[in-house]
Amino acid sequence: MPAAEAKMVELLEQILRVQAIQVASGKGVTEGARLLKLAGLDNRMIAEVLNTTPATVRSVTANLRFGRGAGRGARGRR
Repeated sequence: MPAAEAKMVELLEQILRVQAIQVASGKGVTEGARLLKLAGLDNRMIAEVLNTTPATVRSVTANLRFGRGAGRGARGRR
């Protein structure tokens, strides 16, 4: 990747971190992690923003569901 593109990616990642911090400010790790996960951030980035570990983020977002019909007990009910 050329130097100019690498610098642009670095700056965009910084902007993303700042916005993520704003979204998660004043919230606990669980709520912040869930919000940032819904926004599409990966566990590593979320952990960095919330000052925790990717394993913690994975743990608190493990039951997070996306899309229609993904709620608890959606399969197998009649």
